[in-house]
Amino acid sequence: MAEETPEQTPDQQPEQRQNAQKRENPFRRKNFRGKYPRPERKPETEFASLEKVDELPVSIFGEEAVVEKKETQKQPAQPQQRQPRQPHQPRLQQQPRQPHEQKQSGNRLTVSVVIPLLNEEESLRDLHDQLKNALARVGGNYELIFVDDGSTDNSFKVLRELKSRNPRVKAIRFRRNYGKSAALQVGFQKAQGEFVITMDADLQDDPAEISNLIKELRSGYDVVSGWKKKRKDPLGKTIPSKFFNFVTAKVTGIKIHDFNCGLKGYKLDVVKSVNVYGELHRYIPALAHWAGFRVGETVVNHRPRRYGRTKFGMARYSRGFLDLLTVVFTTRYFSRPLHLFGGWGIFSTLAGLITSGWLIYEKYMNDQPLSNRPLFIVALIMVIVGVQFVSMGLLGELITKNQHLEKEYSVREEIN
Repeated sequence: MAEETPEQTPDQQPEQRQNAQKRENPFRRKNFRGKYPRPERKPETEFASLEKVDELPVSIFGEEAVVEKKETQKQPAQPQQRQPRQPHQPRLQQQPRQPHEQKQSGNRLTVSVVIPLLNEEESLRDLHDQLKNALARVGGNYELIFVDDGSTDNSFKVLRELKSRNPRVKAIRFRRNYGKSAALQVGFQKAQGEFVITMDADLQDDPAEISNLIKELRSGYDVVSGWKKKRKDPLGKTIPSKFFNFVTAKVTGIKIHDFNCGLKGYKLDVVKSVNVYGELHRYIPALAHWAGFRVGETVVNHRPRRYGRTKFGMARYSRGFLDLLTVVFTTRYFSRPLHLFGGWGIFSTLAGLITSGWLIYEKYMNDQPLSNRPLFIVALIMVIVGVQFVSMGLLGELITKNQHLEKEYSVREEIN
């Protein structure tokens, strides 16, 4: 009679089937128990000694610790008492040096040449070679900062080529044409040399004059402006330029013969102090003079233009006179606008009151009618205008004390 097996529930059947599969595996560890006993480890061989650190797995101390241990083993042993091994500390990453820390006494930048340009691809290679030779005679380290004011030719491509040849070349490219003042302002921000030289890229400014400018700067001047005493330009440019320079010298009070000369020399603190925008690049000596810097002048060589044509026309003189008013206002009356508007307002108001008083006297004392006297209306207008001038001065005082505007320029790309 067959044995009766207990009835299995559905929950027990998968569990027994799984246990049967486990027992059928001939490579499970429990099948080898008793047949192949595990060898006992000796305490002294469980871990290698510190002298055999190479035998330890890397995961214990880390890769850096093993490398350091190998480097110490290569050095000759010294008869010193072995110190206990300290816990591993990660090696600190060395911080990069700042630019001012790299300027040691022998590598300090001496001259920074800032060159604004617009469509001057034909003259850039010659200008670079001439600058390189001239600055080699000056001595010391230097940097060439080219600011491309939105050129439409291959000027920036040439600057890339010059950068590959000379690591001291730096180039900045604007997205559009902002003007020479904007290009100089950005170049001044990048300049790091003790002396900063500005010049045009059309080869009319002679790079050999840089040594004379630096000599004048070292003699005590903060700003040295070039004087193109013998200009190689047509009369259509020289005569208006002389008239412009005469008027500017009288208004600003600075005895300079050529405000339009692009070849000028500055000390570093001057270019970091002045703020150039609009068309104020001609009046940088005036801005520096009113800021308290010493301004001088030296005669420089002027050469005829070899490539292309000038980027400036007669319209720059009309803009120049308007900028002269801007310079006078923003330097002499920037912090006291009421002194300018208030002076004209008081003069106009007093003139109107005196005229009105005289007309009233004529009416009541000499029986002169005012209906046919337009001077009475002019007197009233002068009084009203005077009051408005004084009000403008007061508003200017409020704006000066509560608002400061600063224009930023969109830089397309830069080569350092």
